[in-house]
Amino acid sequence: MSETTNIPATTTVGIVGAGPAGLLLARLLHQAGVDCVVLEARDRAYVEQRQRAGVLEQSTVDVLRATGAAARLERESIVHDGIELSWNRRRHRIDFPELTGGSRVWVYAQTEVVKDLIALQLVDGAPLLFEAQATAVTGADTDRPVIHYTHEGVARTLSCDYVVGCDGYHGVTRNAIPADELTTYERVYPYSWFGILADVAPSNDELVYAHSPRGFALLSMRSHTVSRLYLQVPNGTDPHVWSDERIWDELDARFAVDGDWKLARGPITQRAVLPLRSSVTEPMRWGRIFLAGDAAHIVPPTGAKGLNLAAADVTVLARAFEQWQRTGASAGLDDYSRHCLERVWRAEQFSYFMTTTLHTAPEQNPFDTRLQISQLDRISASPYAAAELALNYVGTAL
Repeated sequence: MSETTNIPATTTVGIVGAGPAGLLLARLLHQAGVDCVVLEARDRAYVEQRQRAGVLEQSTVDVLRATGAAARLERESIVHDGIELSWNRRRHRIDFPELTGGSRVWVYAQTEVVKDLIALQLVDGAPLLFEAQATAVTGADTDRPVIHYTHEGVARTLSCDYVVGCDGYHGVTRNAIPADELTTYERVYPYSWFGILADVAPSNDELVYAHSPRGFALLSMRSHTVSRLYLQVPNGTDPHVWSDERIWDELDARFAVDGDWKLARGPITQRAVLPLRSSVTEPMRWGRIFLAGDAAHIVPPTGAKGLNLAAADVTVLARAFEQWQRTGASAGLDDYSRHCLERVWRAEQFSYFMTTTLHTAPEQNPFDTRLQISQLDRISASPYAAAELALNYVGTAL
């Protein structure tokens, strides 16, 4: 059932999708006094359990604070001042504050961000309808586009001034734009991530990105008592074929370093294989439709950019809507796509760099591997190379 009984037929901004992009946009618009309605195809429980990113940039944390959605984040998140790179049985730490002038990142799961935003929205925000399946968007090139959806078994329509698609790559919003008006640039990587959640305290205080002859591995965390770890595996790997012991043994081998450091093991509670790909769709606006988050771009998780790019998109868009409602000026709306794509392509390049530097491609030869090692050696030896990585990782102000 919906969390809302009053279902409007018209609004200023119709938002399709209640992931972090749609929810944050709704919160920002509500604060700015811009009417909106959020339609989400799934039920609340499903939305609050979708496992995704867990690293927040300073700019993302700043906007969550500004919306009043950071109270639990401040209490429960883990602040990180760096990451560690691991290769050839040694590690090198990237010190974010030292290299960037004080910036840092926060480890706080996307599921928790979503829960916080939903709770706020249902208390004093704009209408949020769960199990409201959008089936089409019509009139994108008119002054009043319409979202067609079903809710509680009833076919309904929502007439809007503008529609924002936060419903992902396969969402109906993208399909409302003529195919010949969009250009999509894509890269599919020849490997996947095998991700696990384990009930064990993290074995390191900060994230560890490991390059190894056996493939990439990442040591991450969800809390002080729950570890999140990843292994590079071939595309199409069945996660249930691997025993727990095999997973831990492989992680041990890839994180191996000289010294007495040891990877802690614990019960594995979740496992999944995640394909990696990059995708950018241009433009991010056509007619009265805007695309935000995964509806417009996808990055491999190696650079920790997906959620942060979505937050940046909707922050830019909310400012533009506020300007339009207050002054009637559409300059911000007209510039949305160009403004966001500059950041998107910068993040795509960084994510590609991190992915191709740390992973072992199926066709990789010894020359390719030596180039990767040379790049990692340079990062450890040059403060300029380290600063470039750090600045890209922590992100830029909005």
